[in-house]
Amino acid sequence: MPELPQRKVGIVACSGEELAEGTVTRLAALRVLEQLRPDDTVTICLPLFLAGGEGDRAFARFYPTIAVDGCDKRCAARATEQFSGKPAASVVVTDLVSEAGLGRPEGARRLSESGRQAVVVTADRVASLVDELLGERWDRRRGSFVEAAPQAGCACASAIPVQTVDVDGRPVPLAALPLIFEQFRGAGKAPGAEVAKELLETVKIYNDVPAGTDEEYAAALAREYAAFCHPTGSRP
Repeated sequence: MPELPQRKVGIVACSGEELAEGTVTRLAALRVLEQLRPDDTVTICLPLFLAGGEGDRAFARFYPTIAVDGCDKRCAARATEQFSGKPAASVVVTDLVSEAGLGRPEGARRLSESGRQAVVVTADRVASLVDELLGERWDRRRGSFVEAAPQAGCACASAIPVQTVDVDGRPVPLAALPLIFEQFRGAGKAPGAEVAKELLETVKIYNDVPAGTDEEYAAALAREYAAFCHPTGSRP
C-alpha cells in the first residue's frame, strides 16, 4: 500500500453566517486547530468541499473527521457523508449549549458572553473527540474503526494527493495516484499491460471505479504510469 501522510483528524465546521451558532463553530474549530490540538488536526473547508475540492474530499475518505454544526440541520455532517463518508464524530452547538446550561449565543459578528462560553465548551468537546479518535485504528478502506489501539493546518496541505487522468475522454480525479505510482516505480515495476492491471486493483482501494470501465481505466493508468516512469525528454 502507498505510504499515506501522517494520520490526523479532519475538522469540518458549519459555514452558516446567519446564526451566531455558525460563528461559534468556526471559532471553536480555530481554537482546536491553533491552540488545543495543532499537531493532530487539519481543517476541511466546507465551501471548497461542496464545490468539489478533491484534496479535501480525499482526506475525508481516508481519515476520521469531526463535523461541527451550529444547529440540527447538520449541514457539515450531511455534506461530509454525501461526498466522502459518514463523519467519525459529530458535534452540534445547540445541543452542547443546552447540556451546559448556557444561554443562547447571540451576535453573528460579535458574540455575546454566552457565545464566547459556547466556543470554549465546543472546542473542548472537539479536542476530547480528537483524542478518542486517535486512540482508535481507522480503516481507510471501509471508512470506520476496526479496533482500539493500546496506546489530527489545512487538509489541502496534508491531504491525500490527487491526480486527474483522462479516462476515455473524461477527466477523472484519482486519489492517492501519485503515491501509488511512486510505490510501483520503487518496486521496479516496469510499465506494461500486467502492471496496469495491478495499478487498477490498487487504485480501486482508494477510488470508486464504475462497473464495466476496467478496460478504460487500465488503459489510462498504463499511459499515465508510462509517462510517470519515462517523462518527456528522458531515456527509458
